[in-house]
Amino acid sequence: MLDWLYTAISWVLARWHSLWSLVFDDPAAGTGLSGLTWALSIVFLVVTVRVILFPLFVKQVKSQRAMQELQPEIQRLRKQYGSDRQGFAVAMQKLQKERNVSPLAGCLPILPQIPIFLSLFHVLRRLAPDAQGLYSWDDQLTDEAARAPFFGAPISSSFFMSGAKEEAILGITGGYGQIRVVAFLLILIMSFTTFFTQKQIMRRSGPVEGQAAMVQKMLLYVMPIGLFVSGFLFPIGVLLYWFTNNLWTLGQQFFILRKMPPPGSDAAKAKAAADKPAVDPKTLAPRPGAKPVRPKSGRTAAPESTVDGGNPTGDTTADDPPTPTGATAAGSDGTSATRSSSGRPRSGTSRGSQGPANRGKRKRR
Repeated sequence: MLDWLYTAISWVLARWHSLWSLVFDDPAAGTGLSGLTWALSIVFLVVTVRVILFPLFVKQVKSQRAMQELQPEIQRLRKQYGSDRQGFAVAMQKLQKERNVSPLAGCLPILPQIPIFLSLFHVLRRLAPDAQGLYSWDDQLTDEAARAPFFGAPISSSFFMSGAKEEAILGITGGYGQIRVVAFLLILIMSFTTFFTQKQIMRRSGPVEGQAAMVQKMLLYVMPIGLFVSGFLFPIGVLLYWFTNNLWTLGQQFFILRKMPPPGSDAAKAKAAADKPAVDPKTLAPRPGAKPVRPKSGRTAAPESTVDGGNPTGDTTADDPPTPTGATAAGSDGTSATRSSSGRPRSGTSRGSQGPANRGKRKRR
């Protein structure tokens, strides 16, 4: 049923192998360079798949960001409906439809990778020395792929094998020693990179609550443990594929976290501050000819209506009428004593500079 998918994966591997064989001058089967060409073919199979799936990955990130922005409204709906789960589900669907958000978009990059991984596992498991050609490969290419060494271990071998394939591969390597050393190291690396990849996914998705937090915790620990256990049955080529896929995911998420940090995180605040346009001090300066506006500090200036425009200093002259709030008595030395409206005497020199002795006196008739 899935032969068309097995054939497609085999065809992509054969094309990359032809390219790298041309680069390394068509190395002989079973040599180190031959193993390198097949290892690079698996690595660039990952590159091919991930480049094709990159738009889906971007859509996944945007969907996660949109779901995070909806969290305040989701919390409001949860409080509004309480124990009415059906009403809450209908309101959630309506809200997601209004905002054009799909929760399934977060699974888009993962779903296509599952059949690709299973197809590569199926192809490499069926590889064996001196086997007939399979999935558009001829007998020679199939035998070369089965014997291709990766650090001394054929890419078609695994930690545990059985049957005719075990006998054929052990006849090439002379035992399980090198195969199990390489396989165990790749299993460890695959498990640790899966753990760090999931950790980075949690950082990218931001803080979550409830069941989503439980699912994240489960994936963080259960998935690496499950891969560690099942990795003993994977061929070396499949372990290399998974390890390369994890490295790509780590690099891709690092790039996305820098370009699109989670809302509310320190990185998002720093990015918003960096993207904020700088204010040019020259734009704050008054225009040429305009009076600068300076903030008033200390005391409050009197309103313009209370200031006499003709005598802003408050000095009295001989022609001025008497002040209604007090009486002014003249002295012979030019000083004056002013009695305020409260009756309390207040002495001092006038504001202005000393003038004639009769300054401030009433003109006598």
